Amino acid sequence: MLVPTTILAQQHFNTFSERYAPFPVSVKPMSRFQTNSEVAETQRGLSDGLVDVVIGTHRLLSPETRFKQLGLVIIDEEQRFGVEHKEYLKRLRTEVDVLAMSATPIPRTLEMGVAGIREMSTILTPPEERHPVLTFVGSYDEKQIGAAIRRELLRDGQVFFVHNRVQSIKKVAARLGELVPEARIGVAHGQMNEHELERIMIGFWEREFDVLVATTIVESGLDIPNANTLIVDRADAHGLSQLHQLRGRVGRGRERAYAYFLYPADKPLTETAHERLATVAQHTEIGAGMYVALKDLEIRGAGNLLGGEQSGHIAGVGFDLYIRMIGEAVRELKDDAPPERPEVRVELPVNAHIPHDYIPGERLRLAAYTSIASIDSEDDVIAVRDELRDRYGELPVPVVTLLDVARLRFAARRAGLTDITLQGSHVRFAPVVLPDSRVVRVQRLYPKTLLKPTVRTMLVPVPKSGASSGGFGGEPLRDMELLAWCAEVVRSVLSES
Repeated sequence: MLVPTTILAQQHFNTFSERYAPFPVSVKPMSRFQTNSEVAETQRGLSDGLVDVVIGTHRLLSPETRFKQLGLVIIDEEQRFGVEHKEYLKRLRTEVDVLAMSATPIPRTLEMGVAGIREMSTILTPPEERHPVLTFVGSYDEKQIGAAIRRELLRDGQVFFVHNRVQSIKKVAARLGELVPEARIGVAHGQMNEHELERIMIGFWEREFDVLVATTIVESGLDIPNANTLIVDRADAHGLSQLHQLRGRVGRGRERAYAYFLYPADKPLTETAHERLATVAQHTEIGAGMYVALKDLEIRGAGNLLGGEQSGHIAGVGFDLYIRMIGEAVRELKDDAPPERPEVRVELPVNAHIPHDYIPGERLRLAAYTSIASIDSEDDVIAVRDELRDRYGELPVPVVTLLDVARLRFAARRAGLTDITLQGSHVRFAPVVLPDSRVVRVQRLYPKTLLKPTVRTMLVPVPKSGASSGGFGGEPLRDMELLAWCAEVVRSVLSES
């Protein structure tokens, strides 16, 4: 199991050891909290097969680490590992299962999941009695910070204060001590001696400190249920997934949690920083990580599949087309590509469209057109009709006609047609190849029909509504009558049944 920080490795090791205590399973940690001799012993156990589970940081990726029979690689907080690390893991294995977990996957990984290159599952059900974190985004205000810390202390809780500058972190901690003299304050950052860092973190876990002033070392996976207020200084300088990860450090128990994302009042926000903070403020519900990651994908661009870049641009192709092309390539590689649905062109004088006053929004109208275009059976027609009626009310005549066009299209597709077009006073059906028995039936049912075997077309004269018995007078069929007549031609002459 690969984790990004020593603290998280220690937490996972404690959990795994507790769960596996009744079983003959050997669990070992590997991080800078272990001495060189302990790491060497663990590496020997891995190569001999005596160690069953190893939980470690990047130290696991060293060339000295060899496995007797590696079966499963779990990457926790996947967004903290670069492409090089993942490529190294690929070389490490030939037939090994990989489970990558993250609340906010990097754009490259998320895009692979969306495109179907990787299998992806999302957990949206929160633990019992878990509440969303109340999120505040605003300018830095010392009075507000003091009030937030005091409110947490009044309910016997603890506070994370994130300041991501090691040079000035002690000065910030001293200022907090002046603001809230009654609070016990600890400082933690990645440049500390490992024993001192371990002492501080265990002290915070055991409630020896009320406020932990730390860098983003606390971002990954820390589980301290009693810490339920988070204050992030200079939130405008953090990435979107980083902000969401930091917010995930609080609200892990039954108490309501609060997160404050603060930016300097005297400096203008960049457009990207504003977009990030707005996204974090809007998506506060449990399971919002997927929305945040998709927004990150939108802001940064999808990753480069064939190179090392985690983000990039596909604006030249367009995201929708790009995903469709990738999806087709993936299906071909997996040999489960569904047979391509032939396009059927229907060009007839019918009034078939979705009126603007029926569905006002352009995006909603486009979604409705997409649903109608994907119809391929009578059940699909009923489903789309019921959905439109449920969402927008009774269907107007042009929409009913549009559904009839969809009916004609899937009937024509099953009959092997790709073209139904009005040509003068005839309707042209193509391609048409009829056996002799069918030719006789066509001439009997639709006199004056022209069959052109060389170009595989059939021209059927359009009847006229209100015409006399001799066929004089009247107007050619239009709209629903014309569609019904075309459907009858397809059904009676061209269908297999």
